[in-house]
Amino acid sequence: MVGGVPSALPNFGSAYNPESIITPHEMFDLIDGGGLDATCLGIGEIDEDGNNNVSRMGKRRIGPGGFIDITSKTPKVIFAGTLTGKAEVRTGDGKMTVVKEGTFHKFVKKVGQITFAGQYAPESQEVLYVTERAVFKLIDHKVTLIEIAPGIDLQTEVLDQMDFVPAIAPDLKIMDEGIFREKWGELGKYM
Repeated sequence: MVGGVPSALPNFGSAYNPESIITPHEMFDLIDGGGLDATCLGIGEIDEDGNNNVSRMGKRRIGPGGFIDITSKTPKVIFAGTLTGKAEVRTGDGKMTVVKEGTFHKFVKKVGQITFAGQYAPESQEVLYVTERAVFKLIDHKVTLIEIAPGIDLQTEVLDQMDFVPAIAPDLKIMDEGIFREKWGELGKYM
């Protein structure tokens, strides 16, 4: 399904009012042929080499699906998720607050299984790891912190919640506070 409104579980992969419906082999031809400019996929667990595991979580075997095809052929890959599992956060007044810290880390020393191999990503591929409180970029095959949410403490709410120490960009930026405002359209004021 391309376009439309994604269906709720358990109907993963279907959509209401899609713009088009193509067969799986046509979709993989598009992906493997370099037809995507960018993709946004989930974070399972990330390690210091930029590897992402979404295919096996502990004893749960989910499988890679098209994840490997998509990430190996797309020039810009954005992995999105939370920094920790089951954290409670609040946004408002242009900042983020951690209400209750998560119960497990998603940024670990070594992933349990490699679904995306950061150490083999080509230099021409842009890889971002976007979480609710920090943004990382794969630079020279090293996970590098490039942005932090306003209101978040770098040490206690980011670095202490990771099992490895990422590289930190010398020009570490604060995320646009418009992202953390209640009123829709506030972001446009800062662009």
